[in-house]
Amino acid sequence: MRILVKSIFLIFVLSNHSRVLSADLDHVTFSQRLMGTDVKIVMNYSKSSDLEAAVKKAYLEGNRLNFIFSDYIADSELSKFSRSSNSVSSENFKLSKELFVVLNYCLTLSTLSNGSFDPTLGPLTRLWRISRHQRIFPEKSKLTNALARSGTKYLKLDEAQQTGQLLASNMVLDLGGVAKGYIADRMLDILQGYGFSRSLVDAGGDLRIGDAPLGSAGWKIEIGGRKDEKLTMLKLANCAVATSGDTEQFLKINDTQYSHIIDPQTGIGLVNQAQATVIAPTGMEADSLASTFLVTGFEKATALIKKTNAKHLYFLEKRGDQIIFNEIPRD
Repeated sequence: MRILVKSIFLIFVLSNHSRVLSADLDHVTFSQRLMGTDVKIVMNYSKSSDLEAAVKKAYLEGNRLNFIFSDYIADSELSKFSRSSNSVSSENFKLSKELFVVLNYCLTLSTLSNGSFDPTLGPLTRLWRISRHQRIFPEKSKLTNALARSGTKYLKLDEAQQTGQLLASNMVLDLGGVAKGYIADRMLDILQGYGFSRSLVDAGGDLRIGDAPLGSAGWKIEIGGRKDEKLTMLKLANCAVATSGDTEQFLKINDTQYSHIIDPQTGIGLVNQAQATVIAPTGMEADSLASTFLVTGFEKATALIKKTNAKHLYFLEKRGDQIIFNEIPRD
């Protein structure tokens, strides 16, 4: 765990994500590699042994949850659940409380969004990951095979027994669009439980924000990564912010740019160059909704957002040489 020295003016640059701007306040900042990214904890307190103990517990919780949700770790609970689909007759798999909660939320959002959010796209995300590395479009036969092993209709949950069942062979679950937000939620819960409510967790650009710093209405947050004069700085507290878009991970073939975010209906990366930033009560909601709104597009998002707890949506889309800005305020 790295401790970053507090400064008078603190800036975290998060490429295509939101960033924290905190001026003239006492902060202590910690950073640890987790979930393939640098996860920072920023606290509006002076350094103390109690504070460091709380931070240690928060990172321990983050690592514990990562071992549940990661599809990169072969022995994670999620990976073991995915492998249960390889048996001749997939049986009910006992799930931890945390994995059940997240998967149940995923199924709810999938239904709400008419399938625009899907936690079963692991075969497709892995295929496109290889394609981005090789810089070639996935073979049609491989796309067809991956699509056949994807779909929430193949994921069944039993709330009474807290079990899950995968109904297609060789399925791969992928919680990349929700796990970081959920883990940030739980890490902030730990800090607040130790009495450090004026804290913020930055999970690689997914921000989970606690109480406002002393003497301020909120944490200063610069929204999004694509510069636009309408994406102003906000002061936020007790909420979450997440940004999703194609500015970092994409495959470009000829003149077409394919996003790392996949359309569950076609199995192909999105080609609409866009970025969505969502403000919501929890990291799990903000994280998942940002990806979902990219898949639905802005027009359908205007109706879908009313069915969610999202408080605000900022949507940027490139059309030709123009960047079109739209937003939906609900607060």
